[in-house]
Amino acid sequence: MRWRLLWALCACCWGCAWGKTLRGGFVSAAARLQPWRPLARFQFHGDHAVLCVRINNVAVAVTKEARLHLFQAQEWLKLQNSIQDHSCTEKFSKAQLTMTVNHTEQNLTVSQIPYPETWYVFYVDKFTCEENYSETEDIQFEMVLLNPDAEGNPLDHFSAGESGLHEFFFLLVLAYFVTACIYAQSLWQTIKKRGPMHTVLKVLSVALLLQAGSAFANYLHFSSYSKDGIGAPFMGTVAELCDIVSQIQMLYLLLSLCMGWTIGRMKKSHSRPLQWDSTPASTGIAVVVVVTQSLLLIWEQFEDTNHHSYHSHHGLASGLLIGLRVCLALSLAAGLYQIITVERSTLKREFYITFAKACILWFLCHPCLATVSVIFREYQREKIITIGVILCQCISMVILYRLFLSHSLYWEVSSLSSVTLPLTVSSGHKNRHHF
Repeated sequence: MRWRLLWALCACCWGCAWGKTLRGGFVSAAARLQPWRPLARFQFHGDHAVLCVRINNVAVAVTKEARLHLFQAQEWLKLQNSIQDHSCTEKFSKAQLTMTVNHTEQNLTVSQIPYPETWYVFYVDKFTCEENYSETEDIQFEMVLLNPDAEGNPLDHFSAGESGLHEFFFLLVLAYFVTACIYAQSLWQTIKKRGPMHTVLKVLSVALLLQAGSAFANYLHFSSYSKDGIGAPFMGTVAELCDIVSQIQMLYLLLSLCMGWTIGRMKKSHSRPLQWDSTPASTGIAVVVVVTQSLLLIWEQFEDTNHHSYHSHHGLASGLLIGLRVCLALSLAAGLYQIITVERSTLKREFYITFAKACILWFLCHPCLATVSVIFREYQREKIITIGVILCQCISMVILYRLFLSHSLYWEVSSLSSVTLPLTVSSGHKNRHHF
């Protein structure tokens, strides 16, 4: 009995996490154990959204008086927070829609929705709210939740909050491919020459490849999802993993550069402001911050199993992660500001200012977009955060590439300083570097 309950709860979690085609069993014991846990969550829109249910044992469903109750999210929350002490039966009787499960295949149309909103689906039978319970056979089911497509036919597996992400990732992958065809060869030749920016470009390029890999994996997941409502869970996991490693790479790169310059300025003379000796202090700070962000990113995945790479900052881990990014942006901006205010060279000051913009954009885009998204409706928030963060971080990478490949900025700053820049190859280079 215990294993059956565990399996039933896991099946509910699987459906909510991975897709809008759910397969499993309606288990009376699980419904009694957690009657307020929704079986599914979906954002319907339009006038012809459909919930389709298929079962394999109609006789058992009729005997149990099996039903599906649909609540609008806001109404359900009001009911849960109500001062009145409603009984279990009274709460479920207030459902906006109810389907009696008594046929092999049934459809329930959700219509007249003024704007997209979240609905909860609950399984209820005659044992759910009763104290007396006798063990009965489970009802195996398949549930498909569909929204109307562009032509008004209920064929779209994407909820309102997910619509458009498939097309976005396709365009993003296409942009990565076109960019790679144009610039990959020249960038590889520059890295092979092992110039002063060799390590910086290598780390930055690895982070970019991971971002591209995450976009491609997300595209494959959504392509499969659009056909069956389940998607490719493994590709969703790969996308998350690539994004986490990319975030860690970029964090270490930006921290190493900024702290190298800041610590170098405190230790070195004014004539050698860009030297960095990879001190224990700078390395220790970078490692601590990187490990902290890594743990928060992993924790966030367990809190929000929706595989879209960026999450809606509702959980504690997401809140701490946003707070960490804000603190990093402010601390790096303060350090760079100190360097800029005492720098006399216009060229070097321009270099530092451009680099500061890239850092601030990378770290603050997620917190800012998460804050701005609050003014929009719930179904718009995830798309705003996901698309906005990816585009902002792509722009930040473009700024960094232009900065480190620029003959007028990086070359001159590194040459005029007569020292190596942080994270660069320090041996065997003279004052002038040729790419």
